[in-house]
Amino acid sequence: MTQEHHQDLSEQLITIGDFIRYATSEFNRADLYFGHGSDNAWDEAITLIMYALELPNALTEHVMQCRLTRDEKLHCLSLIERRVTEQIPVSYITNQANFAGLPFYVDERVLVPRSPIGEWIEKRFEPLVAPDKEVSRILDLCTGSGCIAIACAHYFPEAEVDALDLSLDALEVAQINIENHGLSEQVIPIQSDIFSSIPEQKYDLIVTNPPYVDQEDVDNLPQEYLHEPEMGLGSGPDGLDITRVILAQAAEHLNENGILVCEVGNSMVHLEAAYPEVDFQWLSFERGGHGVFFITKEQLEQFQTIFEERVKR
Repeated sequence: MTQEHHQDLSEQLITIGDFIRYATSEFNRADLYFGHGSDNAWDEAITLIMYALELPNALTEHVMQCRLTRDEKLHCLSLIERRVTEQIPVSYITNQANFAGLPFYVDERVLVPRSPIGEWIEKRFEPLVAPDKEVSRILDLCTGSGCIAIACAHYFPEAEVDALDLSLDALEVAQINIENHGLSEQVIPIQSDIFSSIPEQKYDLIVTNPPYVDQEDVDNLPQEYLHEPEMGLGSGPDGLDITRVILAQAAEHLNENGILVCEVGNSMVHLEAAYPEVDFQWLSFERGGHGVFFITKEQLEQFQTIFEERVKR
């Protein structure tokens, strides 16, 4: 889009409502993919325009009618153009994402937070975790931006939380978020290849959103996902390479009555096919989502031999 075109549009578009409507139409015309915080062009347009204007997302008719300055108009148009031409998730443009009701800094070193597990963290995993059960140690495996670890620390203020990831880039982003939330004493980022750096550590709760996209889906990802780190998405032909190791080793890192909560998304069909003997308990979500199971330490030990054999294949 030329500077002249921007100038022309800035004369025709007057209010916040005009720019939200225009952005929505542009996004729809460009056939963008929405999967990083919103699922439609209208909500994405609101997020982008209100970010550009440094305003909260709460819209009223009065706010919709507010007029923009020339510089504000040009800034909004440049961000709209970037979303359309680069097909980049809005969260990477704004460096902002929300998870479990909390704000997070994000950039292209980490996946955009979007796990449905956040809904269960907000309710402290009840009834999987009894209200009277003491949860003193939590592990967030494959932490990425640190969103699960930080949310767990927020909703379990009595717990120590370890945040593990293989990627140093991701841990740098997690550290930013830990400091932003004032949790440096409660959340500890650790570089680790799955459990390798914590051989003797045990936890009451392990929560993990590991890479789980199978190769077929990796090969067909929309452009927006290609801005995310590939190592955070794919995990072998069926998406379960890392999950297999987690299942084989998690029991030795759980305290008695401990629980593993793990997301595998669309690869849940591969998981059930790979382990027909195991009765995985799949969580339900009020706000949408699927592919998250929980399993107890007792069940992990019951099927330990099977889990270890599947890793070797």
